[in-house]
Amino acid sequence: MEIVDHLPVMERFYTIQGEGMHQGKAAYFIRLGGCDVGCVWCDVKDSWDALKHPIIPVEQLVKDALENPCRLVVITGGEPLMYDLSHLTSELQKAGFRTHVETSGAHSLSGDWDWVCLSPKKFKFPLPEFYPEADELKVIVYNKSDFMWAEEHASHVKEDCMLLLQPEWSREKEMLPLMIDYVKQNPKWRISLQTHKYMDVP
Repeated sequence: MEIVDHLPVMERFYTIQGEGMHQGKAAYFIRLGGCDVGCVWCDVKDSWDALKHPIIPVEQLVKDALENPCRLVVITGGEPLMYDLSHLTSELQKAGFRTHVETSGAHSLSGDWDWVCLSPKKFKFPLPEFYPEADELKVIVYNKSDFMWAEEHASHVKEDCMLLLQPEWSREKEMLPLMIDYVKQNPKWRISLQTHKYMDVP
């Protein structure tokens, strides 16, 4: 298999992980360009067109990550697994980083990951291979039907996978009260909030 040693990168930044099971931790984010899932409510639509973003060598990505004090890298997008990330994760782990990925699961899993956050989307279903690999299932709640959608995916993941419901930001006021009631009735779920938006953390 050909080694992918250059990747389209929309942005890189050191921040606080704002959502999910690792919320509150310092993390270095690498947001790759390119996505064919097409969520209508996506808040990073500028990431969709890979051709709009510079192609950066993996060596440089690792070097830049090392300039920050944390040793946790989150690879996100767009849809990061449109690319073979084996070389990227290998080099990051050699440099002492934990590697996390945030993915819709719409493309084959590649790379060596310490944490896999699967966030399935109705616009392009996840591949079956992701369910046994997911450490965290994060379902975005946009309307009432998403609770049933969440349960459908929860029935396929491994027993110790963390189950999270997260309100879509523009619908938070409408959905959050429903989510609170739902989690109280179904305590296997937790609520994830985009705390970075509350705190205005870039």
